[in-house]
Amino acid sequence: MKAFPPDFGTLGRVLEEKREKFGTFFRLLTEYNARFNLTAITEEEDVRVKHFLDSLAAESLIPKGARVAEVGSGAGFPSIPLMIAREDLSFALIESTGKKCEFLRTAVKELGLNAEVVNARAEDAGKDPARRERYGVCVARAVAKLNTLAEYCMPLVQRGGLFIAYKGQDGELKEGARAISLLGGGETAEIAYTLPQGYGARTLVVAEKRTFTPAKYPRGNGAERRAPIV
Repeated sequence: MKAFPPDFGTLGRVLEEKREKFGTFFRLLTEYNARFNLTAITEEEDVRVKHFLDSLAAESLIPKGARVAEVGSGAGFPSIPLMIAREDLSFALIESTGKKCEFLRTAVKELGLNAEVVNARAEDAGKDPARRERYGVCVARAVAKLNTLAEYCMPLVQRGGLFIAYKGQDGELKEGARAISLLGGGETAEIAYTLPQGYGARTLVVAEKRTFTPAKYPRGNGAERRAPIV
C-alpha cells in the first residue's frame, strides 16, 4: 500500500477554490453549535486547520466516485469537507444522536451535497443487509479507540475497499491490528503527518478489506466499547 503524507499546500488551495461553500459550512457550524454543542473548536482559523484541513488529509486515498460511509458523523468531519472538495463522492452519514442528524441534514441541503443522513447506531448499521459490506470506503474521526472503531467500521466496507481512521499522534495500530485482521482487514498502514501552523501531529490508519467480516460482528449491546477485541 502506497502511503504518502497529505500535501497541505494543495489542500489549502482547495479550501481557497471552494471558499464560498466552506464559508457557508462554517456559518452553519457556528449557528448550530450554540444549540447542539457540536464542537469545542470555534475560532475561524482553528476550524480551518484543525477541522477542514485535517478532514481533507485522506482526500487522495479515496477512489474516484466512491460510495463512502462515515461512522459517528457528529458535526460532519471529515465527511462534509471531503464532499465539498470531491463532488464525485457520495456519503452515508451514520449518526446516533437526533439533534446532530438535524444539523447534518441542514448542512447537506444548504451545501447541495450528495449524502444521506442515517440516524442509527453504527453497530446496527453494520448488521443491516442494505449497508453491510456495501461501501467502498468507511471513514471515522474522533469516535473511539481503534479496536472498537474497527468493529464499527469494517462490517460496512466491501471486499477490496478501505477503512480509514483519523487518529491523534498515536495511531493505535499496535492495539488495533488484531481487530482489523479478525474483521477482514489485510494490508494496513499508518500515515503520520503534522498539521500546518503548529496545530499538531496526527495519523491516518488505513486498512484494506481483504475478506468478509465474520457474521457475529459487530456484536452490539455495547460490547464493542465494553470488551473491545484485543
